[in-house]
Amino acid sequence: MEFFRIHKDIPFMRHALTFNVISLVTFVLAVVFLFTKGLHLSVEFTGGTLIETHYEQTADLEKVRNALGKAGFSDYAVQNFGSSQDVMIRLPLKSEQNSNQIGEAVMKALEADAPGSELRRVEFVGPQVGKELAENGAMALLLVIIGIVIYLAFRFEWRFSVSAIIANLHDVVIILGFFAFFQWEFSLSVLAAILAVLGYSVNESVVVFDRVRETFKSKRGLSTPEVLDHAITSTISRTIITHGCTQMMVLSMLVFGGETLHYFAMALTIGICFGIYSSVLVASPLVMWLGVSREQFIKPKKVIEGANEDGAVV
Repeated sequence: MEFFRIHKDIPFMRHALTFNVISLVTFVLAVVFLFTKGLHLSVEFTGGTLIETHYEQTADLEKVRNALGKAGFSDYAVQNFGSSQDVMIRLPLKSEQNSNQIGEAVMKALEADAPGSELRRVEFVGPQVGKELAENGAMALLLVIIGIVIYLAFRFEWRFSVSAIIANLHDVVIILGFFAFFQWEFSLSVLAAILAVLGYSVNESVVVFDRVRETFKSKRGLSTPEVLDHAITSTISRTIITHGCTQMMVLSMLVFGGETLHYFAMALTIGICFGIYSSVLVASPLVMWLGVSREQFIKPKKVIEGANEDGAVV
C-alpha cells in the first residue's frame, strides 16, 4: 500500500558522511552521560520494599500516588497487580527503617488520603535479587544482538549484518543516554522496551536491505550509492505509514497511559524515532563503506567446456 510514490531517487548517500558524523556525536554524548551520570535504577534492580494492598472497589492509583507524595515518600512506583482492586507499591529501602516500618507508614498515609485499603503483604527485595535481574537483562540483550547478527549474516551477507548491528546498538545506547541525562527511572519495563526497539529497528533494516539486494539484481547500470538511494526512496512510503501508525499508538500510551507506562512509552518513542534514522541513514552508509557491490549478489555463469558463447555444445 502506497499513499504516494517518489519517482526520482533522493540522494541520501551524497550526505552519508554528514549523517554518520551526527550519529557519532550523539553516540559519544550518550556514552559520556552513561559514565558520568549513570542510570537511575528502579527498586527492581537496587532492592527495596514491595507492598501489596487490596481495595474493595477499583483502586484510584492517582490518589495512592498523591498520598505517598504527601507522606514524603520518593522514587515510588504504583501499579495494579492482578486486578484493578489490587495495588503493588515499590519503595526504596531507607537505611534507618526496615520493611515493616515502611509498610506501617505507607498504610497510615493511604488511610489518610486514599482510604479503604487492606494490607496483603510486605516483602523485602534484596540487592542480590536486583543484581541477578540486571545480569539477566544484560544477557537477554546480548542474546538478542547475537541472534540478529546470525540472522542477517545468513539472509544477506556479513556486511549487512555488521552494519545493522552497529545501527541497532546506536539506538540502544541513545535510549540509555537519554535516561542517564534526564535521570529517568530505568525499570524492567524500560528494558523490555529496549528489546522491542531492537527487533523493530532490525525489521526496518531488513526491508531496506532486501530492496538493495533486489535492485542490485534487476538494475545493472547503477552504482552502489545509487542503488542504496533507490532502495531507501522506494521504501519511504512504507516507512512513513508503518512508523507513523506505530508512533501514534506509542504517543497515546505516553500521554494517556499514566505513570506506570510513562517511561516504557518514552523509551519506545525515542527508539522508534532513532530506529528510523539509524536503519536508513546509519546502516546504509556503513554498508556502502564496507564495500557492498553487485558482484556479491550475482552468481557467475558456469562455463561449460566445449560450448560456444550461446551455451550450445559444439
